Amino acid sequence: MIGNKGQMSAELLILLGSLIIILMISVVFIAGEHELNIAMGAARNGAVEGAAASSLAIYPEDIYKDYSNSKAGLLHPYSVEIVNVSYVEDGWDNGYNKKKIQFRVYAKTQDKFTKKELVSIGDRINYNLRKSIAISFNTTKATNKLYNPVFSPHYVYTTANVKWV
Repeated sequence: MIGNKGQMSAELLILLGSLIIILMISVVFIAGEHELNIAMGAARNGAVEGAAASSLAIYPEDIYKDYSNSKAGLLHPYSVEIVNVSYVEDGWDNGYNKKKIQFRVYAKTQDKFTKKELVSIGDRINYNLRKSIAISFNTTKATNKLYNPVFSPHYVYTTANVKWV
């Protein structure tokens, strides 16, 4: 009878120990996924904000002068719709010692623009996307004025050129 009481305690300790190990492993995985979820939400918000800001055709004076000479089609309000925002894991970045994530934005417009104008619109969308991520993780001081690349505790984020569909 004495042996049965000790056996039950040992089984309980093994069960609790196993649960603790599983929880510790799960926390590491969940923390990484949570970080990516925050980045994805910020990326979507930033892309929509970039499309809206670009669509209003309000620019700083120096950009306005440049667009007056080479991209006049961007000086009037237009419509851009964000179709999709996704990301691709791009391996390990040894320089930053973090995982690389590249965001890709798919957008469309009914307006007729030159390829050069579409690149400018896409650059503005990507800029706002990266800025939104930097603000979300409070890493605006850890990057350059174009927010490229952007950092979070475990990842470094970049953007690909906007794909026009």
